[in-house]
Amino acid sequence: MGAVLGLCSMASWIPCLCGSAPCLLCRCCPSGNNSTVTRLIYAFFLLLGVGIACIMLMPGMEGQLKKIPGFCEGGMGLSIPGVEGHVNCDVLVGYKAVYRVCFGMAMFFLLFSLLMIKVKSSQDPRAALHNGFWFFKFAAAAAITIGSFFISEGPFTTVWFYVGMAGAFCFILIQLVLLIDFAHSWNESWVEKMEEGNSRCWYAALLSVTAVNYLLSLVSLVMFYVYYTHSDGCTENKVFISINMLLCIAASIMSILPQIQESQPRSGLLQSSLVTLYTMYLTWSAMTNEPDRKCNPSLLGIIGLNSTSPAGQDHVVQWWDAQGIVGLILFLMCVLYSSIRNSSNAQVNKLTLTSDESALIEDGPQTDSYEEGSGLNRAVDNEKDGVTYSYSFFHFMLFLASLYIMMTLTNWYSCGPLVEEMRTPG
Repeated sequence: MGAVLGLCSMASWIPCLCGSAPCLLCRCCPSGNNSTVTRLIYAFFLLLGVGIACIMLMPGMEGQLKKIPGFCEGGMGLSIPGVEGHVNCDVLVGYKAVYRVCFGMAMFFLLFSLLMIKVKSSQDPRAALHNGFWFFKFAAAAAITIGSFFISEGPFTTVWFYVGMAGAFCFILIQLVLLIDFAHSWNESWVEKMEEGNSRCWYAALLSVTAVNYLLSLVSLVMFYVYYTHSDGCTENKVFISINMLLCIAASIMSILPQIQESQPRSGLLQSSLVTLYTMYLTWSAMTNEPDRKCNPSLLGIIGLNSTSPAGQDHVVQWWDAQGIVGLILFLMCVLYSSIRNSSNAQVNKLTLTSDESALIEDGPQTDSYEEGSGLNRAVDNEKDGVTYSYSFFHFMLFLASLYIMMTLTNWYSCGPLVEEMRTPG
């Protein structure tokens, strides 16, 4: 009897797994827009893939991955640019596994990006595919990812590395745009509250946040010059630090010019301070991949801890270094923000092909967002007259995000040359 009830319960979920996004909302979930619920589910798909990619790098996984035909053969030490000494075959297996997991995610989102070109409203038959059939889409994503593990090596890893670099660079630009959009919305909200009342409190809060951002940027700049440059070397680091510092100063000055204020009355130093802090992170991220260890000290070495490996052991690549963790956090924030953003910034909306009506939850109760008598929350289809965001661009952004996380987890290293070196005797 229990088995029959279990099968009936499972059967009741089948329409939801094959239907639209609102059907997946549970009793405890707030009612929201169909467009937002769909984006959050796709974000969950991406985060699930990121979790699987992280698992591929965990100790002990190399033994299972080596059983896959075409993966690591032999156990000789391999050298990786930027890492002193040698790393064993286990590192190569982990890198290649991450490349293939991210390849599966990227191809899934790229396919949907092409399928959703010029979808104008939820009445389009392709919109049903975008907003529903979750079980089949999950199965398709899993099949593409599993199938990618059986791609013959050849030039695959090397070519995919360069594709990943280009895509990750584009996603960094998208991150910057979303960061500016977030700062603009933040500044706009606090300025409105400042104008409504208690102006001193909100002005002090706005000034404090801006000052903290600039202070952190200044401290980072000083530490860069102290730890990542030397009087007799590290010329590249000196050049990049100096150029980025000058660009940040120029951007800060431009943000308060009268001409800019006339065009963008709500622009100010808060946006510039966040961009400056983000630029310091990008500068640090680039310098952590410097091959010369004198110009790229480890974070443990900077804070006074011994980061050297015991004698006789191979040097291994650290995936969970500080740069990778910060990059992963920024990645998660960017994906989630892009899924729930309701910005009124017209310039950003044009760039991301998004309408102004996008919002997480409509103000006030929505009588048509519930199923009568069932008590279950259901999302509102707010795209009958027109989509609130470009389906195609959203999937393309997730495609770039898959490439960015691939490069972040592998520290921007290429495995292609390592494969050839592994096959070369001696």
